[in-house]
Amino acid sequence: MSTVPDRDARLKEAEHSIIKTYRKELWGRFTKAIKLYDLIQDGDRIAVCISGGKDSMLMAKLFQEMHRHGVHNFELTFLVMDPGYAAANRTLIEENATLLGIPVQIFETDIFGTVETIEDNPCYLCARMRRGNLYAQAKELGCNKIALGHHYDDVIETILMSMIHSGQVQTMMPKLHSTNFEGMELIRPMYLIREEDVKRWAAHNELHFLRCACKLTADEADGIHEGKRLETKALIAKLKETNPYVEGNIFKSVENVHLATVIAYKDENGNRHHFLDEY
Repeated sequence: MSTVPDRDARLKEAEHSIIKTYRKELWGRFTKAIKLYDLIQDGDRIAVCISGGKDSMLMAKLFQEMHRHGVHNFELTFLVMDPGYAAANRTLIEENATLLGIPVQIFETDIFGTVETIEDNPCYLCARMRRGNLYAQAKELGCNKIALGHHYDDVIETILMSMIHSGQVQTMMPKLHSTNFEGMELIRPMYLIREEDVKRWAAHNELHFLRCACKLTADEADGIHEGKRLETKALIAKLKETNPYVEGNIFKSVENVHLATVIAYKDENGNRHHFLDEY
């Protein structure tokens, strides 16, 4: 039996638990990331991009709480892109948005239909197309920033995946300027929030969000197969068994790069610098 029986009570508890029950884990780390990485400036109009998953839905609620607590120097648009969801998935997003009091604007694309015939790295193409469509729609609505719901675990997994699978050291930045949409910027205000705490908030409020809706993986692991990222999650969990600090150390590693001990690196313009150049 549900402990939060009606919609109004569930909404109230979902909001209350953000700033009370999980204040340190969610609210505190959200506001810390915004301050630490200078993610919001006066006059910003931010498109909060909602995929329908737990992370982006929580991000929308965190932004709403920030407004509710007197920070009104920016505007919000809650943007949902439908890349070709199955009807049930689209309905789930709409129902959760209504339940959580998030006034979403939905626009449609045919990205899933476009990439399902691509054999060579369709996930990469899908991600690029989704990002481009979000930028374009946000700019059309007068926004200067898009906010994505990537969290701390996404960051450390990306660091390892880049090393293991791409032979390079790079991370998922807390903010970056768009190279294709002038004046647009991407921010990640969930940067310091742990995935486990997002799951705890969702479970506490008996909320069920969209998992992976990609048609290419719909028949694998009940639609939640994420390939290399799941492998990386498992690797980190294994390493943590003998080193409880491994997650923090991975995160800090890209903040403590000693160039004098690096064989070569690329600058922001893509120019390669080798240690022998000035040896």
